[in-house]
Amino acid sequence: MAEAAAVFKDIPELFEVDLGESLTARTECLSTFRELGPPDLCHVVKSTGKSGQRDQGSYHFVSGVDASSSASLAAYINSLTYAIEDSNAWFSKTPVWKVRNGCYCCFNAFSRVDFRVDVKIPGGVVAYVVDLRGERHEPTAEMWQETYVSALLRAILYSDDHAHALDAYRKLDPITSLEGELRFLAAAEALFIKGWQVGSDPEIQVASVTTNHLTAGLLKYFGNSGRYQPLANLFEKISTREPEVSSLLARAYLGMHEEVKALHIMSSALRNTPGSASYTLLHAQCDFLRGKGRFDWALKLARQAVNAAPSEFVTWEKLTDCYIELGMFDSALLTLNSCPMFTFNGRDAHRPLTPSRIHLPFHRSIGEILPDRVKTDDDEADPALQRLPAPGLRGTWARAYALLTRLVSQIGWDELLKTRSTVFVMEEEYRMQKAQTEIASHLRADSTDETLAEGDADNASTRGMVSPGSSSVSATSPSNASATAVNGNGNANATQNGIPTIRISTESDLEKGGDAITKAADTLERPVQAAAGDEESDIAGADKDVKKAKEPASPLPQEPFSFSNKRLCERWLDNLFMVLYEDLRVWTIFRAEVAHFKTQHVAYRKTGLEWEILGDLGMRLHHKEEAKEAYQRCLDTPRYSVKPWSKLMEMYADEGDIQRCIQTAIRVAAYQYAEYTEMTFPTQIAHCFFKLGELHGLGKIAWTLRSMGLPEPILKIMDSYLQYGQTFKVEGYEY
Repeated sequence: MAEAAAVFKDIPELFEVDLGESLTARTECLSTFRELGPPDLCHVVKSTGKSGQRDQGSYHFVSGVDASSSASLAAYINSLTYAIEDSNAWFSKTPVWKVRNGCYCCFNAFSRVDFRVDVKIPGGVVAYVVDLRGERHEPTAEMWQETYVSALLRAILYSDDHAHALDAYRKLDPITSLEGELRFLAAAEALFIKGWQVGSDPEIQVASVTTNHLTAGLLKYFGNSGRYQPLANLFEKISTREPEVSSLLARAYLGMHEEVKALHIMSSALRNTPGSASYTLLHAQCDFLRGKGRFDWALKLARQAVNAAPSEFVTWEKLTDCYIELGMFDSALLTLNSCPMFTFNGRDAHRPLTPSRIHLPFHRSIGEILPDRVKTDDDEADPALQRLPAPGLRGTWARAYALLTRLVSQIGWDELLKTRSTVFVMEEEYRMQKAQTEIASHLRADSTDETLAEGDADNASTRGMVSPGSSSVSATSPSNASATAVNGNGNANATQNGIPTIRISTESDLEKGGDAITKAADTLERPVQAAAGDEESDIAGADKDVKKAKEPASPLPQEPFSFSNKRLCERWLDNLFMVLYEDLRVWTIFRAEVAHFKTQHVAYRKTGLEWEILGDLGMRLHHKEEAKEAYQRCLDTPRYSVKPWSKLMEMYADEGDIQRCIQTAIRVAAYQYAEYTEMTFPTQIAHCFFKLGELHGLGKIAWTLRSMGLPEPILKIMDSYLQYGQTFKVEGYEY
């Protein structure tokens, strides 16, 4: 009973095996933190005060706590003293547990040090800094400001980041008042020039003044609520010292619908900005022109941006986008092939420890509308669906794959393969050209040897130069081993042997329509391999799941071609074609099964996880309506998952469907509170509500919520998003 009593109410905890091991592990991992760092760590020690009773150490992760001073961090630890479960009545003989001391750890992403505040209860507060070597130092006022901004950026950028889905991770509101927002803006202005030190998104190779986590946090916080005026005021002051910031200022004015002013700013800034730093300005102009439908003008700007920053992935990505919008698909594929790809480094994270006990309390106020958090048959899925490699793509690989799926959604798979064979040297073409080159070189060598032999037949060194010709040609080519050449006349054997079988409801139904489903899958031609470049590339392990074709390569019909008008396909792009083929093959089987079961008037059944995977697959392949149907079918299963609810909420918000958006938002909020996310903004729910508020007004959303007859705790949670809109005067708050 004593062990069970020492827990916090509604606050998650991970109990330590050895006292203080979480702090030791964090100190050892400090040198591995490369950018913003992991969420904050709060460690507490509980004691009964009696001799012979072993103290308990526990910890949890948290973001959103005010880290501007040691007093604010100590106040958070002090608040935990009132959160211990009051299960020990005054007449009970069970010892009463109390928080004896605590330590709050917050990483400073600017100076690359860890701020720690030790609190003894009762006693004093000690603040110190731990560097990457584990040595202690005294903190300075400038370091505190950096720590405050670092903590805010983590709270903003990690609010919906599933890469930080940790156990015992508590998310609180980072900014709760207008005064707190003004403090954030003042600190951001002071540290803006040093923003590149905190790193950038994985798609950016070199962080700059305008492309880093600080600017990303500012744009997310103010952009998700549509309040660009504070951003414009901030960038206006900074742009006088840094002309490069004019691109951010122009975007802020465009968000405020001040287009003429934004154009004047971009025009004047381009004259004063050096070439390598002007690509952000060119991209701002490019996006403006695309919004106006002038894709031909946008294309010229995108080309200039590539010339200004050829080593950045985003410039080539923008150029590929423009080519796709103009219908220049061969140029789009060539541009995609030229994209510089960067190795994806995972998010900063703590070293995982094995806790002695886990305390994850469930919020009683919202538990009644959520399914039980237990594993059922709906958490199982067919291996063919679980092995799809596309969900494992990250960083530039995921962005490049999104461009490839956009291409195939516009021109179709067959046309994409034709375009690919038109612009790239294919495997058989490479082998044929290589064989012709080798034969020609052997013939030249033979003629040279004969001439030398006539002049000096007894010269041993001359005879040693003669190499016998070989009629056989090596089949080795610089192509990726994970994608092998297949028969160009079709793919019957490969599809029969390699098609993943998606589970259906009954075996008799499969026997009736199995031939039709197999025939539908056979229509999808496996991509013939292209001759890849020599660079060693990796697509984050996705190629491990691509199956090798079993049959040997057969020669394609020989066509005249020239290497002068074709290029070698990069290995990573060749791999992405195979990843796309796997996605399309599974999707084709799925749609064929759906059509077959509809004609047979038989219910088509899947597990909840399978419907969720198919919904994600439909979204990747730009089949929005089919994906929506899959997510809706997933809701009919008793599976504990927030993803289908959040995806549908976004779709309904884009459609302006206020009733359905609110219904799904209630479930998403319940899931978030069950996972200890007590944050109002910036969250996905708030973004969708404010998007609806621009169309209908926040007042209509409020009255719709009240008309639903929701329980009081849930209604209070939903009202908090509308209260934020009223406090910060989000568009639509007046009506």
